[in-house]
Amino acid sequence: MSKQEFLPMCKAEMAERGWDELDFIMITGDAYIDHPSFGAAIITRLLEREGFKVGVIAQPDWKDIDAFRVLGRPRLAVLITGGNLDSMVNHYTAAKKRRSQDVYAPGGKSGLRPDRATIVYSNKVQEALPEVPVIIGGVEASLRRFAHYDYWSDQVRRSILLDSQADLLVFGMGEKAIIEIANCLRNGKSIHHITDVRGTMVPWRGEPPERAQVIPSLAEVKESKKSYAEGFWQQYREQDPYRGRTLYQAHGREGVLQNPPALPLTEKEMDEVYELNYARSYHPVYEPEGGVPALKEVEFSLTSSRGCHGSCSFCALAFHQGRIVQGRSADSIVREAEDLTKSSHFKGYIHDVGGPTANFRRAACKGQLKRGACAHRQCLFPEPCPELDVDHSEYIRLLRRLRQLPEVKKVFVRSGIRFDAVLADKNNDFLRELCTYHISGQLKVAPEHVSPTVLKRMGKPGRKVYDRFVEEYGRMNQKLGKKQYLVPYLMSSHPGSTLKEAVELAEYVRDMGVNPEQVQDFIPTPGTLSTCMYYTGLDPRTMEQVYVPRSPKEKAMQRALIQYRDPKNYDLVAEALRLAHRADLIGFGPKCLIRPRKHGAGTKHEGRDSTHEGRRKNNEARSAKSGTKDVKNVGRGAKQGTKGFFKSISVGLEIQSAN
Repeated sequence: MSKQEFLPMCKAEMAERGWDELDFIMITGDAYIDHPSFGAAIITRLLEREGFKVGVIAQPDWKDIDAFRVLGRPRLAVLITGGNLDSMVNHYTAAKKRRSQDVYAPGGKSGLRPDRATIVYSNKVQEALPEVPVIIGGVEASLRRFAHYDYWSDQVRRSILLDSQADLLVFGMGEKAIIEIANCLRNGKSIHHITDVRGTMVPWRGEPPERAQVIPSLAEVKESKKSYAEGFWQQYREQDPYRGRTLYQAHGREGVLQNPPALPLTEKEMDEVYELNYARSYHPVYEPEGGVPALKEVEFSLTSSRGCHGSCSFCALAFHQGRIVQGRSADSIVREAEDLTKSSHFKGYIHDVGGPTANFRRAACKGQLKRGACAHRQCLFPEPCPELDVDHSEYIRLLRRLRQLPEVKKVFVRSGIRFDAVLADKNNDFLRELCTYHISGQLKVAPEHVSPTVLKRMGKPGRKVYDRFVEEYGRMNQKLGKKQYLVPYLMSSHPGSTLKEAVELAEYVRDMGVNPEQVQDFIPTPGTLSTCMYYTGLDPRTMEQVYVPRSPKEKAMQRALIQYRDPKNYDLVAEALRLAHRADLIGFGPKCLIRPRKHGAGTKHEGRDSTHEGRRKNNEARSAKSGTKDVKNVGRGAKQGTKGFFKSISVGLEIQSAN
């Protein structure tokens, strides 16, 4: 692929275009991938469409000041994003251990971006290119725009806008805001006078304007966890483009002023964004390293929507993309699919057609596009709202059109579905279509937990809803004569989960015959309700006290309980069961999680006994184990058949790449 298909990354590439100066420079913590799944690509291509000259500096060496000067001095501004993920989430696990790989870097190499990349890049730019306006955006800036709890330093940090010393912060997806800002700058308006653009936050000195609602200050939220929870809930409720108000938060002698969120993109605007002149690949400079792994996940996938009205407490989408779903037209998606089939790398498989939630294609109800999402009620929790418009027929028609393309062999749906929304539909047409054509042997869904105590804090439907979906899914596959499985994503150590609830989840894992190799341990990422609960011990929606598992030992025990079959976890599981007063689950019966360990026995033959009584118990245990295997076989009766739709799986941490 020619370098001319990409925006310039060096002076030589600028010269090839006949440019001696740029209007904007985009600095990103990711490698340069010119694909609409990456926020930096969308923003730069939008600016290009508006007639601006734009260049990209990807993953600059933050220890070298000259790395920020490779494209010269831009005429209007430098734009900075930490990348498609918060840099701290990108770098560290829930146990705060350094990750060994960065899929957004060439060859998957780690260490090519700094911790808190947005702050570091911004400070370096101001040193390298003084007096050039600096605008920050992307996930990292968006989720850290107010005073926020930072899990990795275990403290409340001030707004990233002030720590970065940037002139302006764009939150959310940013398309409308960046075009308005760019045109203001082009027309000679000072960056310091651009203070009222929707979807932006600005530094503010002096008294806040009359239009602003004042929320608890940095000093107050540091001093009082109750104030932190109250302030967060105010922020959360105002993240709506129709009813959201301007917010002001004091940080000592200065403060931050957030304007209301940008209005949702219309279907036509969404189509235009995703049909810009993308190269749809990584820059050729990365070929020697074997490319950039992140591209593989999205190269032959289609984004059909953004936003999510599911509003899971642990997900930052509501704070970033918003609760109002915005969808592309079917025609636009089909055109993109036709372009994909022309690629020399295309093998006939479209890997995904979806977004944050694949089966959300439009606003939850007509009222959302007039008055916004409801401030004090959710669309699906604790049960679907009577006004919720659940109809998968348009999505079904889209999938059928894609299947009919001559070069397409299979169209997968892999970005995850809301099973409660599937059940809320008036018929089973979508489930039938899904099971017949769009699953590669397994479907991933996210019950996350089974305890009502934990699910309440998560904002997820109850266990009975998930069990009903399991039954419906099982019946549908039996009817179709298919052996297809469910991959349930499970989470340990979420606020609200004591060892009692963790044991309850382990028993569910036992009964369903699931053998998860990995478990998603809750990570308190910025901008989520769950993180607020983790830090304050309060549910900001109700101000109720919430139990929070904090110690590494307890978190390890909760995780081990889900993986109780792994011999390495024996000691943790045994200790957890005793602390939870559930030693009844240590034994030889079919309901036991682990066998008792005879003094001096090794882990390979836990609890085996050479006595007559011991042999009898061992035989019972083997029979129970055999029975468990039988349960996994599909079609061994209705009850066993339902359980048989699970298999030994890998339940891993999946982070949604929001632009």
